[in-house]
Amino acid sequence: MSDDLLLSLETKLDRLILLCNRLQQENAQLKAREGEWQRERERLIEKNELARSRVEAMIAHLKSLDTE
Repeated sequence: MSDDLLLSLETKLDRLILLCNRLQQENAQLKAREGEWQRERERLIEKNELARSRVEAMIAHLKSLDTE
């Protein structure tokens, strides 16, 4: 192999290694954000369920007052 070809391949390999490292970091950040969004989603679902049950309880209470 010629020195120029070897140097070109080495340069391309270095670029690929850098790209791979950058993509691994980005992937880790995205996974962390995904976990945060998942926890936020679960929290919002819980709040929604709590609000729904409170509204249902209020409706039941109002209906019971209406029948009295």
